[in-house]
Amino acid sequence: MSSKKPADVASKEKNEYIPSFISKKPFYLEGPDSQNDYLEHQRLQNALPDQSKWYDRGKRLGPAATKFRKGACENCGAMTHKTKECLNRPRAKGARWTGKNIQADEVVQNVELGWDAKRDRWNGYDATEYRAVIEEYEELENLKKISKGGDANGQKLLTEDGDDGDAGEQEEAKYAEESDMGRQQSTATRNLRLREDTAKYLLNLDLDSAKYDPKTRSMVDMGAQADQAAALVAEDNFMRASGDAAEFERAQKYAWESQERGDKNKTHLQANPTSGEYYRRKEKRESEAKRESHRKQLLEKYGGEQYLQLGSTEKPAITESERYIEYDETGAVKGAPKVEAMSKYTEDVLINNHTSVWGSWWKNFQWGYACCHSTIKNSYCTGEEGKSAFEEANHIRTGTELEAPEVRQAIEMPPPTKEAAATDEATRKPQLQPKSDGTMENVAKKRTLTEMKGGVSEEELETYKRSRAVADDPMAKYLGKDELVS
Repeated sequence: MSSKKPADVASKEKNEYIPSFISKKPFYLEGPDSQNDYLEHQRLQNALPDQSKWYDRGKRLGPAATKFRKGACENCGAMTHKTKECLNRPRAKGARWTGKNIQADEVVQNVELGWDAKRDRWNGYDATEYRAVIEEYEELENLKKISKGGDANGQKLLTEDGDDGDAGEQEEAKYAEESDMGRQQSTATRNLRLREDTAKYLLNLDLDSAKYDPKTRSMVDMGAQADQAAALVAEDNFMRASGDAAEFERAQKYAWESQERGDKNKTHLQANPTSGEYYRRKEKRESEAKRESHRKQLLEKYGGEQYLQLGSTEKPAITESERYIEYDETGAVKGAPKVEAMSKYTEDVLINNHTSVWGSWWKNFQWGYACCHSTIKNSYCTGEEGKSAFEEANHIRTGTELEAPEVRQAIEMPPPTKEAAATDEATRKPQLQPKSDGTMENVAKKRTLTEMKGGVSEEELETYKRSRAVADDPMAKYLGKDELVS
């Protein structure tokens, strides 16, 4: 017999018929040994042994030292941490100075966790810690049995062997029977419906009818109005609040609350409605009497009863009327006159004899008064005279009066006199400049660029004032004459 040794994984050739998405190795699994087996990432991986490691919390290294060591914690005397990192209670005088109660060194572990172990929320959990929760639950159950009149010593705990299921079932049946019409009914029983009842969403399959909401188990979107589905919608989505319906709800609420509180006189609305109504009214009268007595005590102590009484003017006047009023889409009464919106600022206040307010007239980008055309605020009114003065000033400012022919003839200048003409001619003559041979040359004076940019200098202005001839000057006719006035 010839025994054939199985071929090593590394000696296997790459199978070309394996798809690339299977044979291709992810980039994060590439390693030094990845060349040996090209299908290593598809094989069953062995769990790393350090994935389940965890810190030994509170573990100490042997007995504690009896003498303080150099470099140890000054507070507790341990060598594995510094004073700032010490978790013991700060002492008034640390172990460095007293040398007493030196703590043992902690076990410092270097636990290297993998990717999964770092994100494992149950890593390091001790299952024996849940035993305390079970024991606390058992103690509560025993206290409940003692309060109900049972003997906890004669009964066995839930974890011990014994047949105590019958007693528990009887208790549960008792509670369920008592709260059949109350709030203690189980959720599973309350959500179930009778199998022979037709489902609400099957009553009307029309797409435009009322729709069934499976989350709230009610019909929504009032689409149907005259079918059986519409009646169900009215039953589910309409709360009856007229008549004795509200009073019945208050009575049912009182019965439920009395059962939940465990009162001595707890009532059941369906079993004994008379007693429930009696105790509810009695409690209501007692609460009102208590509230009224408390109110009287406060008024006797602090006073102020007169401020609580409404006067005749403060009492609301309630009147009844059969007058028909129709409103529009904005909420206003149809046909009523439109009410102007009131401003928070004062309006139509006339001051300083004005008949119009400031801002009632505007011209040339200025506001003013329409009564007198004044553009000065808080000025006195001048009436029609102010209007004419404004028009005249406007004509003078713009020059519109000069365009009229009669005005143009009235302001024509008189013809110049012989003396004035001779003076103007003399000023227009060019200046004489001496030549090299002794003769004079007429040269017109030209202004330089600096003089043109700088304007008229003071010297030129003074020369002009001295040389100009004024027609109204009585001494102008004597200019250029050497005759004496007799």
